Amino acid sequence: MSAHRFAQWLWWSGSAPARVSRGVLLPFAMVYRTFMTARASAYKRRWLRRRPLPLPSVSIGNLAVGGAGKTPVAAWTAAFFARRGLKPGILLRGYRGDEQAVHQRLVPGAIVVADADRVAGAERARRAGAQVLVLDDAYQRLDVARDVNIAVVSTESAPPRAVAWPLPAGPWREDWSALGRADVIIVTRRRAAIAEGLRLAARIAARWPQAVVGCVHLALDGLAGLDSGKRVELNSLARKRVIVAAGIADPSSFAAQVRAAGATVQLVAYQDHHAYPAGDVAWLAQAGKDADYVVVTEKDAVKLRRRWPKDAPEPLVAGLAVRWELNGDAVERVLEGVVKRAV
Repeated sequence: MSAHRFAQWLWWSGSAPARVSRGVLLPFAMVYRTFMTARASAYKRRWLRRRPLPLPSVSIGNLAVGGAGKTPVAAWTAAFFARRGLKPGILLRGYRGDEQAVHQRLVPGAIVVADADRVAGAERARRAGAQVLVLDDAYQRLDVARDVNIAVVSTESAPPRAVAWPLPAGPWREDWSALGRADVIIVTRRRAAIAEGLRLAARIAARWPQAVVGCVHLALDGLAGLDSGKRVELNSLARKRVIVAAGIADPSSFAAQVRAAGATVQLVAYQDHHAYPAGDVAWLAQAGKDADYVVVTEKDAVKLRRRWPKDAPEPLVAGLAVRWELNGDAVERVLEGVVKRAV
């Protein structure tokens, strides 16, 4: 079993072995929670120093491990600044190259810098012409100052759907009290009903009234050929046999979205940031010949382009749209304040 599949089993399964395993890990989770709480308190009390960034900045991240929609929200934020006439710089931690390539495709005019040292990355972006910064996956980077702090919360992974324990017994990097640091809290949903997302947003707004709380649907927004870029409408999947290949944090939600378009779905789930070695590409291309379509995420597509066999039908890449369902205008007003500081 891969590390990703083991984590999914550990954190999501209701089986007796999973519950026992979580219980064994619970003492380590309590140590982890104590450390993270003490660390946050030290920064709040200014016992630890935050380093300034050279440009106005927005940090985007979440409390859990993966799957909340940080990348689509970060890309939407960078595109918002671009529409206001600013050159955005997108700063990544440099964990894997796929997210850098995704941002470059989603926001073509952005300066994308992958560097574990966010201050050094910010300087590189500034020298390259960036006027405003978007820090992707940086909610826990308390050593770096930022103008606006955005926390993303997934409806699909919020309790009671998910285990509420910290790492390693559960998926949580920080306790929910850490949302008190946020200026903006964005509730995302993929396959959950809109009513469930709005209820979660209402609970969050009641507990943290100082923050702007919004809700978005990360919806499938059409399909495009992997190499050709030819647009294919979602309704083309109706009553078709589709292989969904996904090396992301929550492949099941992606498969459910494709299934909602009327397709019969076979999910091939890989570990998050899967590299797609040659054997996997060949197997997937061969399997695709027995289906009507192969559908992948943009994150997977950046690793399959120029490697997909020419004699196999090209996969379709699913695009995601950020569709506001609550307080989108209020979130934009917060970002307008950053625009004013940048001009």
